[in-house]
Amino acid sequence: MDGALIRMATDPRSPTVAVGLQGSCCSGCAVTAYPAEDACPRCGGPAEPAVLQGTGRLWTWTVQRYAPKSPPYQAPPGGFVPFALGYVELVEGVRVAAVLEVDDLDDVRIGMPLTVTAGHGVPRARPTTPGEEGS
Repeated sequence: MDGALIRMATDPRSPTVAVGLQGSCCSGCAVTAYPAEDACPRCGGPAEPAVLQGTGRLWTWTVQRYAPKSPPYQAPPGGFVPFALGYVELVEGVRVAAVLEVDDLDDVRIGMPLTVTAGHGVPRARPTTPGEEGS
């Protein structure tokens, strides 16, 4: 990255450009990894780049109720607002850590269908709409 520092987003729930999750798949034993690996974490064989479907179910979650340490975190103008973080188990079998984009933290449930996208910073997961679910 030409010596540039990686900085945490000023608002971890800020909108991002949705792009496919870039993972990898072993050409020998078919294990999927995220993020992408050059070698399979199971058998050590070569792994090929793979775009992951991005749909799955919430495996576990928690709520970030306090502002992360500063620096590098910079509070948004309106101040810190608690947000949910979770692991989403994708249909490919890999678990991805993501910020959960939900309107109400009381609506978050283990097993709920989610769609995960990547962008700047950490992946984001939002509730899957009908017809979008692949799991």
